Amino acid sequence: MEMANMRKITYWLSTLGVASGLVGSGVQQLLRTEGEGALAPPYAWGIVQLGYPVYILTLLGVWKLLGAAAILLPKYPLLKEWAYAGLFFLFTGGMFSHVASGDAWYESLPALILLALSIVSWHFRPADRRLLPRTADLDLSAGSRRA
Repeated sequence: MEMANMRKITYWLSTLGVASGLVGSGVQQLLRTEGEGALAPPYAWGIVQLGYPVYILTLLGVWKLLGAAAILLPKYPLLKEWAYAGLFFLFTGGMFSHVASGDAWYESLPALILLALSIVSWHFRPADRRLLPRTADLDLSAGSRRA
């Protein structure tokens, strides 16, 4: 498989992973639903345990849905840069909240996984989804004319 196709596949797998995590948790937070099973977080109870008011769930849920839409939409590179920055703050803030509240290390794993997928998605995004082109995408022949 050629390198360009591998980059595209890596981008879309990581982007769809982040977007599905954002949509799933964002909807749960907006609806205030409790998770099912051992790994599912209980949202209203969990957010209070972390020291935040329950109403913050509405804000986080909306931000997550908007972030998912922003990274999935074609074009709009400036919006994407802001969305990826917001995701970085969202996930690192979530990890810090768990650590600061004394939770076990594994409570931060969902945020860590989504953070890693966000970084991979950001790194491998195609040229039309970038604010500035990658160095490898630049035409270096223009620089050689200066001599």
